[in-house]
Amino acid sequence: MSSLLTGRPAVVAAGVDVFSDALRAQGVGVTDVEWRPPTIGSADDLTQLALDPRRAAANRVAVERVLASRSTLTDVRPASDVLGLTGRTLLHSGPPLTWETASGPMRGALIGACLFEGWADTPEAAEQLLATGGVELDSCHHHRAVGPMAGVTSPSMWMWCLTDPTDGREAYSNLNEGLGKVLRMGAYGPEVIERLHWMTNVMGPVLQAAVRSRAEPLDVTGILAQMLQMGDEAHNRNRAGSLMTLRELSPSIVAVDAPKSDVAEVLRFIGGNEHFFLNLGMPSAKLAMDAVGLVPGSTMVTTLARNGTEFGIRTAGAGDRWFTAPANTPVGLFLGDYGPEDANPDIGDSAIMETYGIGGFCMAAAPAIVRFVGGTVPDALATTERMYQITLAESPAMQVPILGFRGAPTGIDVLKVARTGWLPQINTGMAGRVAGTGQVGAGLVQPPAACFEQAVAALAEESRAALA
Repeated sequence: MSSLLTGRPAVVAAGVDVFSDALRAQGVGVTDVEWRPPTIGSADDLTQLALDPRRAAANRVAVERVLASRSTLTDVRPASDVLGLTGRTLLHSGPPLTWETASGPMRGALIGACLFEGWADTPEAAEQLLATGGVELDSCHHHRAVGPMAGVTSPSMWMWCLTDPTDGREAYSNLNEGLGKVLRMGAYGPEVIERLHWMTNVMGPVLQAAVRSRAEPLDVTGILAQMLQMGDEAHNRNRAGSLMTLRELSPSIVAVDAPKSDVAEVLRFIGGNEHFFLNLGMPSAKLAMDAVGLVPGSTMVTTLARNGTEFGIRTAGAGDRWFTAPANTPVGLFLGDYGPEDANPDIGDSAIMETYGIGGFCMAAAPAIVRFVGGTVPDALATTERMYQITLAESPAMQVPILGFRGAPTGIDVLKVARTGWLPQINTGMAGRVAGTGQVGAGLVQPPAACFEQAVAALAEESRAALA
């Protein structure tokens, strides 16, 4: 080290010129490196958002609405009733798409839904019906609903109906089918269709009777909070949540006036499905994020969603407008002989969990998740710490025990994402890219930066117009 003081210094400088200019003034040679922080969006747009006098207050309003939201399970009803689905209409996950742009697993799920509804007798006939415009497609998010993976929802499917007791708003999701070869993963074989018919004819009515018979609605927000204390992150790990839900609903299910064999099969199905709670957690998060609505000047993200082809985000400051880009492919662990070449690009509405601040944002609360999606325990801890840097608040209800019960990072901020270059972390399942395959693994994925570039530009444009 002492040799550094005996010779003439040689300096390499990166960033602003103040330091290098001062050295040159003293006769020191400086080599400048052209480097800038990895920001997203143009400097002018970022400056516009940073200096918008409405931003701080608008983001406070958005955060307060999210944190004030609560969710209770109030009913179970067919989608034709609660969503008003009539004729040949199917809902899907993520931003809007067409049959032509649909990925393999999305096409498989749409084909399976047509077979389930009886609109076609064979996969070939279903594909022809879809290809010729015989079925109307729309995003679940446009109907206050969410669906995991392909998220395909048809009129006959039964829906969880969740209500925010603070204002009466509702959100919906279909029932979880379990793992493996299931419709949401793009499978549509006879066993898939048979299971869907059983869910419609047996499980849906039993759950409806059980939920309606309860003296008090099931507190889904409370279960979510408890899950984080018990090792779940509420996206890809739902063991504790599913067991708590089974515990709460079992007395009412047993009391339902239905054949004992049906009641036993419903209980057996729930008990054997570790992801049963996911389809309750998702509409709970949807309720919270929909509470934000349109808040001019806010830079909070209200939706992260994927349809297997595109990733889409929406923000409080731009309302219902989608900002989309090609979806990335998750990286993680694979089932059986499947490998990276078998995985489809990111798909599903389940990223609503990360939008709400749990799931991949709370990996620190569920270190065991790395055995399912890949990575290490230190990775899980570091991920949650990093997500605090791109969010606006911490949730007092959703707490992370290993971080001293610190509140979950809540309210993704477009401006913070753009400034840091750090993208939201999502835990996800992986569907096979070929229609009919089913699940091939689980892993980690991030939104494409282009979604946030578009959001920055649009929010900056709105800011200039509003302040002109």
